[in-house]
Amino acid sequence: MLHRRFISARYGAAHANSTSPHHDLMISKLENSFPLSAEEKQALLELPIQIVDIKPHQDIVKMGDKPSQCCLLLEGFSCVYKLSLEGKRQIMTMHIPGDIPDLQSLHLEIADINIASISACKVGYIQHKDLHRLCERYPRLTSAFWRETLVDAAIFREWLLNIGQREGYSRIAHLICELMMRLKAVGLTENNTFNMPVTQAELADATGMTPVHVNRVLQALRTDGLIISNKKQITIPDWQKLTEAGEFDPLYLHLNEKKVS
Repeated sequence: MLHRRFISARYGAAHANSTSPHHDLMISKLENSFPLSAEEKQALLELPIQIVDIKPHQDIVKMGDKPSQCCLLLEGFSCVYKLSLEGKRQIMTMHIPGDIPDLQSLHLEIADINIASISACKVGYIQHKDLHRLCERYPRLTSAFWRETLVDAAIFREWLLNIGQREGYSRIAHLICELMMRLKAVGLTENNTFNMPVTQAELADATGMTPVHVNRVLQALRTDGLIISNKKQITIPDWQKLTEAGEFDPLYLHLNEKKVS
């Protein structure tokens, strides 16, 4: 497989009438709560996307960059982070397939965050000029993208509460609940099981804890029967108990209840 390949309606009518799993993922994510017309879906299918494979722990966007494109996460996990003057990292959110972590770069010229891969990722780059043209022609797609940025902001607010006011046990439980719900919404869970390619050091950076503390909390969650972990796979035997432990209310995710029930 080539490291880079291109998906574009410019490849001709055969492509225009076909579906791309990459475009379909974006459409599925937007339709979680924003029904799209056939014409709007076709416009998204015709959006040129440059596919790039990213190695684990690589920066995708750096603070201070002036991006000319947005990145659609197609495979793997990524994170948004910032660094203190001492070089300490705070992970502010994690992104999963279907997310566009830097959608705000359409209107903010300079990136004020860093975005990095957690696992190996496949990213689809969409040029700002193509997105602007799409939004000018289809105002409802502008609303759909705007809604995505609002949900991102809601997640940021919940993470602030999680780090600032919950105990370590609840912080980790809450994060696992959130990832479970978000992955379920895009069809990436099965029988309350999902892949979570996140190291204990990354969990520590995401929850304001030390890796040692994270290790102890994960052991406690396993001992209490709230999670079963096998390498990078998590199974939740008792969803109700885990949500109670994490004080988890999915309201802030604004998901389509039919897709996560």
